[in-house]
Amino acid sequence: MTEETKNTDRVASFGGFRLTRRGLLSAGAAATVAATLARPGFSFAQNAEKNFCASLGWTVWESGRHIVNGYKDAVERLGGKLTIADANYDIKKQADQILAFVEAKPAAIFITPADAAAISPAVQQAVASGIPIFVGDSYVPGVTVTSTAMSNNFGLGAYPAQYIADQLGGKGKVALVSLPSNESWDQRTLGAKSVFVRYPDIQIVSEIAFALGGSTTPRQVVDQILTANPELDAIWCAWDGAASEGTLAIRASGRNVIITGIDGGQQSFEYIKADSPFKLTMAQSFYEMAYMNAYYAQEVAAGRQAPRFVITPSYAVTKASLDPLDAIPDTYDVPGEAAKLGWSRVL
Repeated sequence: MTEETKNTDRVASFGGFRLTRRGLLSAGAAATVAATLARPGFSFAQNAEKNFCASLGWTVWESGRHIVNGYKDAVERLGGKLTIADANYDIKKQADQILAFVEAKPAAIFITPADAAAISPAVQQAVASGIPIFVGDSYVPGVTVTSTAMSNNFGLGAYPAQYIADQLGGKGKVALVSLPSNESWDQRTLGAKSVFVRYPDIQIVSEIAFALGGSTTPRQVVDQILTANPELDAIWCAWDGAASEGTLAIRASGRNVIITGIDGGQQSFEYIKADSPFKLTMAQSFYEMAYMNAYYAQEVAAGRQAPRFVITPSYAVTKASLDPLDAIPDTYDVPGEAAKLGWSRVL
């Protein structure tokens, strides 16, 4: 699937977004952006006809929608033309997309990997071509790309694990639903285990490695966990899809089990605000990951530097975070919007 956007207008800012050191990037990267935007008459007009290509591992779910919007908005505001290809979790398809984009010789290639290790050879070839490569959401092992914008995945896993430990008073039975296919996503599970290991009275009674695109649904996985563990207290999930479907399974069972997720988005927020078993999500800044890729691609095209890593904000969202709001937020990961909600990044 290919979508194109084009804009040749002169742009002197991030489309009106207010950029802050804490709310946007790590301190060093934020200083770079702030200094750039402070220059009188600053414009990306010289890059207005640049061609950019994006190979996205997925565009489904709320995370995929936010990623697509981040890339499209950035190119529309900063100048250029964007071609987007969706691999829909197909590893070979994404590798082929990347190599096809190399042949097109764009100004930069953006990549959101569904399985970063599997597409590593294709990314290596892209890097060797000399085209600047920008990766979002996860790093590609064994490859030095131009810049990667992503969350602190180890922290994303550790934070909800600590929440569970606190809710259980340091004692209880916990199950894990992990996503090991992507090395960055697997870091979340390692982060969770690093917390649970500190509590000798917390027992991990089940751990199921989920495969995206497989025949088994997250709902079926959680149903299996609940059936096999009648005394279960909590379920830690590596992503919100499992936590949302797991909520339905817990409700159907009539059990008093809490569940946590990672990603953020309207559906997750609605479950949490409704005081369901879904108690906490780690809301990532998918829009900002994509926007930062596109922003630094423009910087490199203009002969300036890009940071090797950009750690985008993550927010711990609970019922207490949502109750004061008039509506369920959808644009919290647009730079500056979380502050308007009263949210502060935790990672």
